Amino acid sequence: MEAFGRAAHRQVEPTGKRATVIGAGIAGLAAALRLRQEGWDVVVVERAPSRRSSGYLVNLHGPGYDAAERLGLLPALAPRDIGFFTSVLVHADGREKLRIPAAVTEAAVGDRALSVFRGDVESALYEAVAEFADIRFGATVRAIAQTAGEVDVTLSDDTHLRSDLLVGADGVHSRVRELVFAAETEYFVDLGHMVGAFPLASSSTQLPDGVGATFIGPGRTAAVMNLGPGRSSAFFAYRCPDHAAELALGAAPALTRAFGDLGGGVAEALRQLEPGTAYFDSVGQIVMDRWSRGRVVLLGDAAWCVTVFAGYGAALALDGADQLGTALAAHGDDIPTALDAWETTLRPEVAKRQALARKGISRFAPSSRAQVWAGEMMLRAIQLPGIRGLVRRAIQRANN
Repeated sequence: MEAFGRAAHRQVEPTGKRATVIGAGIAGLAAALRLRQEGWDVVVVERAPSRRSSGYLVNLHGPGYDAAERLGLLPALAPRDIGFFTSVLVHADGREKLRIPAAVTEAAVGDRALSVFRGDVESALYEAVAEFADIRFGATVRAIAQTAGEVDVTLSDDTHLRSDLLVGADGVHSRVRELVFAAETEYFVDLGHMVGAFPLASSSTQLPDGVGATFIGPGRTAAVMNLGPGRSSAFFAYRCPDHAAELALGAAPALTRAFGDLGGGVAEALRQLEPGTAYFDSVGQIVMDRWSRGRVVLLGDAAWCVTVFAGYGAALALDGADQLGTALAAHGDDIPTALDAWETTLRPEVAKRQALARKGISRFAPSSRAQVWAGEMMLRAIQLPGIRGLVRRAIQRANN
């Protein structure tokens, strides 16, 4: 499938350059696709034994939507677009507080936007990348060595991969970052919260089709969405001073302890949670002075991790991968200079998104009942025609 993205308008000319990408998530696969569009040969290494095509709902708008368009992903993603749906804010027992019609959100965000599941983006990327890349599952990185002209990666099976560029897109707990830069503790900024998300059977959400119900209380948020078969999910975020203890406890016991008192479909959602089906982790950002060293570059959560509180992780991964390919094309064989230029261009956007995430904590885990009330008043206000226009302009400013 050579007819994707920029390659749809021209034949890909091989450059003889080789790249190794560690991580087959959105950032890694997007980097592989973008590098191929510039004629690179690519190997992708993933520690998981198989694809990870599940995940929570992600929104692609602004630069994220633009990057998806340039990468040629829109034809695959558009049919999976959930669109805008009715959002209901509920009391702890599930009774409705207020309702935000889909039209209100649509008017605020605009039409250049997609709401899809993380797995939809991963699938679109994988189908494009699998046509040309050597994708190796169940392999981890044992060692990395580089010279002025080459990077040598040793895998867990003693295979050596030699390439012109190594892209570490292996997530917030990046092995590439650990080997080339420093241990995770040097860069991880703990935001003191946990997050969990998992798919649901739509028939058991206790919600009408096309509706998402959200409870927001001091220190926690729970959301259950019934968006049809294969499209329904639950999302949880809560304040937690000891994430190690929560992770040791496990997703189902920890989430049940934190949210088991809630109604409105939350209890039924928790009963559906099976081992290994949830994304469950602490919330923290990666903050680094540099994202590259020589011919090694970090991308996505491995480099910055804006967190779910920013609501922009997938979009920024796509945009970062797209801009990485552009910078490499502009600087020819001078890879370190290309990486410097790429970082200079992207870092302001990352800094902005990380700052928005820190401010956004109060939306997911308000510190007090007064803050919960203030958030509710804001949600009521945005339904007013005049305020709706202000919200849309604020969203547009955030995406420019």
